[in-house]
Amino acid sequence: DMSYFQLRFALVNRNVTYLGSMVITLMLTMFEYLEANWEMLCNDIENIVGVKEASGNISQVAKILQLANGEIDVYSGNDDQIVPIMSLGGKGVISVLSNILPAETSAICKKFLAGDVAGAREMQLHYIPLINALFSEVNPIPAKAACAAMGFGENYLRLPLTPMSADKEAVLLDLM
Repeated sequence: DMSYFQLRFALVNRNVTYLGSMVITLMLTMFEYLEANWEMLCNDIENIVGVKEASGNISQVAKILQLANGEIDVYSGNDDQIVPIMSLGGKGVISVLSNILPAETSAICKKFLAGDVAGAREMQLHYIPLINALFSEVNPIPAKAACAAMGFGENYLRLPLTPMSADKEAVLLDLM
């Protein structure tokens, strides 16, 4: 159908957002559309090498991994689902938490990949309160507040973003 060809044209001509090295972000809110064309997209367009999956729907992640059939990498787009998505075959995470705790976020993935699933799960669960605080307001508001508190830049926001509410910022800073 025409939508498939429009999407294919955009991807082949690289008019899409890239993350890292050639990892394409697809808007998976259109998953129902993509599901019907997923195998065709993966087999037809070599630019698609990975997907950041941030729907929060583990069943959807499983379906994407099934349809991708090992042809593309899937990365968690939700810091609270690193271990669950990796347990389905995901390769890692594209993370907000890593802006605050890069070594620890990396360690979650490294532990899982090394076979220490219990250790990865323990770390994942330990950081859930901080992850929740990092998403207590619209991203990147909490991440910028946390980075500024750590001495990395200023907590400057452009409209329509506004500073983090004082009560939520206090929780965030306490958890750091």
